[in-house]
Amino acid sequence: MNPLLTHALAVFMAFFAIMNPIANTAVFYGLTGDRENIEQRKIATKSLTITFFIILVFAVFGKYIFHLFGITLPALRITGGILVFLIGYRMLHGESSKLHTAKERSDTDITVSPLAVPLLAGPGTIATAMNYSAAGGWMEILITLSTFSALCFITFFCFIYSSKILSIVGKSGVGIVTRLMGFILAVIGVQMLVEGLNVAIKISPIGS
Repeated sequence: MNPLLTHALAVFMAFFAIMNPIANTAVFYGLTGDRENIEQRKIATKSLTITFFIILVFAVFGKYIFHLFGITLPALRITGGILVFLIGYRMLHGESSKLHTAKERSDTDITVSPLAVPLLAGPGTIATAMNYSAAGGWMEILITLSTFSALCFITFFCFIYSSKILSIVGKSGVGIVTRLMGFILAVIGVQMLVEGLNVAIKISPIGS
C-alpha cells in the first residue's frame, strides 16, 4: 500500500477514535437538544470551526513550539501516548476521561467550552495532531489537516442529525461504540509511547 495512503488511514483512525463522533453526538444533543435546528446548526458550525483552527495551529507550528520550549519529538510522543492511552483506557471501561469531559456552564458560550475545548480539541487530539505532523514535512501536515477536516465534516453531520442518530443507535449502541473507540485509542497510545521510547533510547548517550 502507498505509504502516504497508509499514513492518511492511520491519522484518520486516530482522530476518529479520539473524537468519537457518536459519543460526542450524545453530548452535543444533551447540551443543545432544547434548541431550534437553526441554532443547533450554528453551534455545530462554530464549535467545529474553532476546533479545526486549534488543530491547524498545533499541526503547522508544532515544530516551532518544540524549538521554542526545547521539546523533543520523543518527549511529545511519550507524553501524547500516555494521554491518549489514559483517555482510551477510561473509554474502554465506559468512563468519561476528565481530560475529555464536557460540563455545561450557563455563563459560557458552549461552542468554545465545552464543545470545542476540551471535547473536540482536547489534549489527546492536540497531541495526536502534533505527533503525526511534526515528524514529517509539509505533505504529512497537509494529510493531517485534510484528514481532520474530513472528520470535522462527519462530526458536523452527526451533530445536526443528533436526535435521529441517537434514536437509531440508542444508549447501548453509544456505549458499545465508545468502548470500541477506547480500545483503538489505547492501542494507538501504546504505539506512540513505544515509538517515542525507541527514539529516546537511540539518541541517549551510552552510559549516561
